[in-house]
Amino acid sequence: MKLKNIILLIVTFLSLFSCKSQKATEETSIADEVDTQVVNFNASNAYSLVKAQCDFGPRVPGTPAHSKCAEWLEQSLKQNCDTVIVQQGQVTTFDGKILNIKNFIGSFNTSNSDRILLLAHWDCRPWADNDPDSTKHSEPVMGANDAASGVAVLLELARLMKEKKPNIGVDILFVDAEDWGTNDVEDSWALGTQYWAKNPHVTGYTARFGILLDMVGARGAKFYEEDASLYFAKDVVDVVWGEAQRSGYSSYFDPNYAGGGITDDHIVVNEMGIRCIDIIDTRDNGHFFPGWHTTTDTMSWIDQNTLKAVGQVVANVVYSY
Repeated sequence: MKLKNIILLIVTFLSLFSCKSQKATEETSIADEVDTQVVNFNASNAYSLVKAQCDFGPRVPGTPAHSKCAEWLEQSLKQNCDTVIVQQGQVTTFDGKILNIKNFIGSFNTSNSDRILLLAHWDCRPWADNDPDSTKHSEPVMGANDAASGVAVLLELARLMKEKKPNIGVDILFVDAEDWGTNDVEDSWALGTQYWAKNPHVTGYTARFGILLDMVGARGAKFYEEDASLYFAKDVVDVVWGEAQRSGYSSYFDPNYAGGGITDDHIVVNEMGIRCIDIIDTRDNGHFFPGWHTTTDTMSWIDQNTLKAVGQVVANVVYSY
């Protein structure tokens, strides 16, 4: 998205998209065993995968760090997935830049037409324009939470799915050029997802539903039910948040508070006809985590407990089909 702009009034949100079709006790250990789990999501592995991305530096399109991380992502997916497609293309940014982008699609059970789409963006914002220090506004964002966390969770899920194949088909989509946007231009965000929607990796691609992971690794995270997700795919929200309650992660996935409407990759997916929800850290008073779009979005924010909560819940959902 990142407009990542929270729309506080639901009537405002619906006007934009109407044309398209008590809290649990805080978890204290990442090693909690959950009766409903089929696989055990390894938060330590996920943490290492966040760090591996950050070790390249900010993955801003057009930079060496971006290119090196792209090679690493391709190899990481090939180690686990049944098939991997690298989608290359060009997009034009709101400020007139032409970016060479890469989207990655790693798939399991490709012969099964009944599929789930899991996605995250892997690029970093070119400017830390939300940094409290205005002298740093032109510096790139490391994106430990805002990009790398979602990618890491899905890469660890890919490892688990190699070890124990799910019954349903699963596609893991890493989209590029999500974060090169401005709040003044609504469709300036999610450029890689827009490209994929117009050029799907499989002609006529569809899925039962999609789950977008964005900013899913920070300490103190809260995942509230997001308005666009509720509007387009309330039943999927109910499944995911219900699984979180059953699995013991209700202190992260709070079903008692709506998180506002957010411009993110899931909007594009919904507009192409696939019901998709957004799991995203939206804290009280409609704010993202304090490191959002700042130079402080580094490994210092990443919490294995949060990675465990999100990864285990998504894994439980996938293996329930």
